[in-house]
Amino acid sequence: MNLPNTLTVSRLFAAAVVMLAMALPIPFSSTLALVVFIAASITDYWDGKLARTRYGVTTFGKLMDPLADKVLVCAALVSFVGIHLPYEPDYSLVPAWVVVVIIAREFAVTGLRLLAAAADQRRIISAGNWGKLKTVWQMVAIIATFILLAARTDFLPYLDLSEKFLRQYDAAFVITSWILSTMVVIVTLVSGWKYFADHLDLVTAEM
Repeated sequence: MNLPNTLTVSRLFAAAVVMLAMALPIPFSSTLALVVFIAASITDYWDGKLARTRYGVTTFGKLMDPLADKVLVCAALVSFVGIHLPYEPDYSLVPAWVVVVIIAREFAVTGLRLLAAAADQRRIISAGNWGKLKTVWQMVAIIATFILLAARTDFLPYLDLSEKFLRQYDAAFVITSWILSTMVVIVTLVSGWKYFADHLDLVTAEM
């Protein structure tokens, strides 16, 4: 396995670390998840760059690179759904419907890729510009949410802050995370529509 593909596979392990960090009651778990997620996001840039400039693009990389991104992003988003802030207990950081829509889109595009791979022309659908934009938006939104969460859970409790400030922080945090997640949904749906529009012949040929 060459270096770009190794970096791709490393994101699958990073997703597992993020899930464990968010699920286990360990000190500075949100900060750990943030650091691991940022490191994994950086590998998403370097595996593509190294594949194009030095090691060569492989079929494995074309298929596994977007899959690894999906697993990493979904691991973080599912973790956010289960988090409720102390002063906003009625709202999760990310609404469950957001994760459902994103996962449904990812399944649909993965199905399209499988359909392309099974076709006579053995077509490989790699991540296009909209797919890459979608991934960047998702990772930026998740990193921003992780930063706010790490500050709230790992640092603010140790400062002498008033209850009023913490209430305001929690309210602003929930509003911000919901806005970010809604923007991610929009970009995700548009990119999914673009995949199907560009490869409509595959879908209609099997209907």
